[in-house]
Amino acid sequence: MAKEITGYVKLQVKGGAATPSPPIGPALGSKGLNIMEFCKRFNAMTQDKPGQVLPVLITVFSDKSFDFVVKTPPAANLLLDASKKQKGSAEPNRNKIGSVTWDDVKKIAETKMPDLNCFKIESAISMVAGTARSMGLTVTGNKPI
Repeated sequence: MAKEITGYVKLQVKGGAATPSPPIGPALGSKGLNIMEFCKRFNAMTQDKPGQVLPVLITVFSDKSFDFVVKTPPAANLLLDASKKQKGSAEPNRNKIGSVTWDDVKKIAETKMPDLNCFKIESAISMVAGTARSMGLTVTGNKPI
């Protein structure tokens, strides 16, 4: 028989660096979950991605047990890494802060494909390129495909 789900918790945690301090501790403690167990399991699962911000969806069951799914890093973070910038533009329509190539956009789209709501790589590339434009990044080069 399946366990009854009582709720979900969404967090963004750096890979391999989960600690019981805020925001993880209070978010899981309010649901009555074992914080250290989550930290150990998460750190073991993400030790190959140190420092990357990873979204995690924690499913809380009625017996205070939990399960979690680690998603791919946000497209915005991957674009900032590719452009070697710290943050996006405050006025992306007026002030461009940098650029990324279509090859970078395609690589990011392939990485994000499992978490995006599209079926074709062309659609994923368009979504990532739109994110880049909304951050004040210009996409340079020839569009693949």
